[in-house]
Amino acid sequence: MPLSDIARAVEDRFHRDSIPVLKRKGWRPRVIPYNGYGTAGNAQATAAAGPSGPSGTTSGQSMARVLARMVMRPPNAPKEGPLFVSLPERLPASPSQARDIAVTSLAEAQRGWRVFIDAPVPYLPVTVRVGSRSVRTRADHNGYIDVVVRDHDLAPGWHEAQIDAAGAGTVRCGLLIVPPGPRLGIISDIDDTAMVSHVPRVLVAAWNQLVKHSSAREPVPGMAQLYRQIQAANPGTPIMYLSTGAWNVVPTLRAFFRRHGFPDGPALMTDWGPTNTGWFRSGIEHKRTELRRLMIDLPEITWLLVGDDGQHDPLIYGEAARQHADRIAAVAIRRLTPAQQVLAGGLTVHPMGIGPEARTLAEADVPVVVGTDGYELARLLPPELLTTAAYR
Repeated sequence: MPLSDIARAVEDRFHRDSIPVLKRKGWRPRVIPYNGYGTAGNAQATAAAGPSGPSGTTSGQSMARVLARMVMRPPNAPKEGPLFVSLPERLPASPSQARDIAVTSLAEAQRGWRVFIDAPVPYLPVTVRVGSRSVRTRADHNGYIDVVVRDHDLAPGWHEAQIDAAGAGTVRCGLLIVPPGPRLGIISDIDDTAMVSHVPRVLVAAWNQLVKHSSAREPVPGMAQLYRQIQAANPGTPIMYLSTGAWNVVPTLRAFFRRHGFPDGPALMTDWGPTNTGWFRSGIEHKRTELRRLMIDLPEITWLLVGDDGQHDPLIYGEAARQHADRIAAVAIRRLTPAQQVLAGGLTVHPMGIGPEARTLAEADVPVVVGTDGYELARLLPPELLTTAAYR
């Protein structure tokens, strides 16, 4: 038996054995919700548009993808996110600063290693309700649910799905229902694309997510403005944040995005730890799989793919563009400095000029732009993406 299988079996056994002990200490199941996405059928879209709304919408069954995790928590634990909260590192110098800290820092200035102190509840019975529809399921062996509810009655826009888990009560999670019809969408990487990392990529988990306070992370200049400008020019543009980071950090990422003006959107992360194929999940395969699923789930969207050249985004996006050129509006790559390249685990020579990543991207029959930040990418992208509703 491979060592990774043994490690996975040990992990599962530890989780199962820990639940009775935690229950005796007063801990109970808790649902940690994540934002999901879906589509609206013709009836919902027509009702939302009203008598004077658009006609000629594409037929199709509505669907919604609901994501969450079941964990054990003590009664006084935060509603979501880390199990423990620490004091902020800086003291307020004025009443306004004290108010800002109270709102944005006290709940978010936790040491990131506490994010991973979670005891998942495997196989917990769960009922998911989206509009008038409901689906019964069970959490997987790591406590996650990833459920599709079809033929719901929700109109386009943000809604809430309802998750009822045995012993955990009812929790609501955000659900972005995308309007029908051809439109533009954004898929954005997070580390080194939306959020700046100053440490080696192999230590990002140990630094950005395990040590640094969330309030100390820095946004990539101009990236939030770029996404908002695209959404303003193309109303109804959804944004999906696709990352190889762990699901555990999603609550912290939400606060980071709100603080720095990034548009709301589902974050599609991954689960760390041993799998049936190895010690760790493949970040490349995770992104490839989610890209394919987004194209299947949202078939009328043409995507703008945004990433960085630190590791594999040019290769993954280039493959997607070669295979689905009609579904990719453009590829935007943030160029890292030579020092950032080394920290990101890339080559000491700029990888956009050599190697399979550059060749794959060059062979894609879509516009490709490379810039150092969101401001430069905005100047280089096709103007119609930022100034007119080309996909309406």
